[in-house]
Amino acid sequence: MVERALSFGTVAETYERFRPGYPAELLELVSAYAGRPIRTALEIGAGTGKATRVFAQGGVAVTATEPDGAMLAELRKQLPASVTAVEAAFEDLPLDTSYELVYSAAALHWTKPEGRWARMAALVQAGGVFASFAVPIQLADPDLKEAARAARAPYLEYDGVPSPDDRPPADRPMDWPGTELQESEWFTDVRQLVVERRLTMSAHEYVGHLSTVSAYVLLEPADRDEVFRRILEVLPETVEINAEVTAHLARRR
Repeated sequence: MVERALSFGTVAETYERFRPGYPAELLELVSAYAGRPIRTALEIGAGTGKATRVFAQGGVAVTATEPDGAMLAELRKQLPASVTAVEAAFEDLPLDTSYELVYSAAALHWTKPEGRWARMAALVQAGGVFASFAVPIQLADPDLKEAARAARAPYLEYDGVPSPDDRPPADRPMDWPGTELQESEWFTDVRQLVVERRLTMSAHEYVGHLSTVSAYVLLEPADRDEVFRRILEVLPETVEINAEVTAHLARRR
């Protein structure tokens, strides 16, 4: 997991080019949950600033933290004045400042589980909000999804990130990290919400997105090229993408 977490810097420019951004509804959703305007926020694992821009453009003073210098360099190319960029892993952040909002977009699963929520609680002001956003980009057509899976299978059977919650889905009250938040002594009013979203992109753009996914980044270059060739063979020129955002929200006690 550590190797995968730190693999994105090698594809930082491609990540910025092909990863879809986040919808403005995220700020609206978080603000509605908070019940008040949000002025300060800490972002964990900011990457190239895809989610950073949503909150910064909404007037939030964001401290964007990212452990990979190459990813942070991409973020700084389009850095709004209200954003402070810090090269640091979540586990290394000082705990002497707290924020009205602490959030992570498609990055929380890369943090270490030991002491995760005690550290998070120290960074969120009392009554403040923690938010996590997940966007598992998938082909919307189930037949195309299966065809792409079969095409990559000889080289890569599974291209996702295993859930940190290894309980069977039937035993979970909600998805991770909601499960851990519900069990945490520091957070309450845990909610799981979904922002529906469909995108249309070319097959080549979809493969460009895949080239930024850690499972593919870690393949041998020749194998990676062959996987992408095989996937392109089974896809039409344009594909529809399920890009819904699953948000988990919780309030600091």
